[in-house]
Amino acid sequence: MRDLGAGFRYLLKGQRWVARHGRQYGFGLLPGLITLVLYAAALVALALWGEDFVGWATPFADDWSSPWLGLFRGFLTAVLFALGLLLSVVTFTAVTLLIGQPFYENLSEKVDRDVSPGGHAPESGLPLWRELWISARDSLRIVARAALWGVLLFGCGFIPVVGQTVVPVIGFFVTGFFLTEELTAVALQRRSVELRTRLTLLRSRRTLVWGFGTPLAVAFLVPFVAVFLMPGAVAGATLMARDLLGEEIDEGGETGGQAATTFPQPPSGSPAPGR
Repeated sequence: MRDLGAGFRYLLKGQRWVARHGRQYGFGLLPGLITLVLYAAALVALALWGEDFVGWATPFADDWSSPWLGLFRGFLTAVLFALGLLLSVVTFTAVTLLIGQPFYENLSEKVDRDVSPGGHAPESGLPLWRELWISARDSLRIVARAALWGVLLFGCGFIPVVGQTVVPVIGFFVTGFFLTEELTAVALQRRSVELRTRLTLLRSRRTLVWGFGTPLAVAFLVPFVAVFLMPGAVAGATLMARDLLGEEIDEGGETGGQAATTFPQPPSGSPAPGR
């Protein structure tokens, strides 16, 4: 439970960091605004034509009598929109990070320098096109994993009672995990930590990840909130990435007066950061 609170504190620390660096925050809003417009258009289209799609996909129900036909297709339309909303939350971060890759890389580096006792930030040494390719490739892999979870949860949604209570809660935790992976990837990719190693690190501290990502997943459901929280989420994820790797954090740089904190190194047997 301590890790759960620690994850949430990293989310808050990230928001505080960008609040103290207004210029970085201002530029960080642009990628989110562009992505928001694209996703809003897609969700509006789903709301307008989702019922037509469900009717096309369920021709076997054409001969059902009223009110069963309307109830059945209405329920499937609602579930389809809910699934689209869930996938939009999961993929919003990936698309926004891809659009805003140069800025978020710079923001993450500044956070690292701010909290590093030596004032240094790891650098990948890769050209921008290579970083964009790796980011896009890994994001597609994460989206594929998230889509599989989405299909599974979609199916479980038909289970009476459980589908309307337990499944949505699980959905938020799953979404929070994948959101955190995407956000911490900005800092971890600069350290040449591969996707498989990143997933292993996150799974070793699930409650920390849930404390950070689950509240963010809930907040991202509110229109426009994701746009305003993204820069701070990247900053907080950078701090959490240092925790996951056991790197020292100068709390004086982050909060303005406390001593440095050294986190324990990952347990023996955990994959070491590297290519």
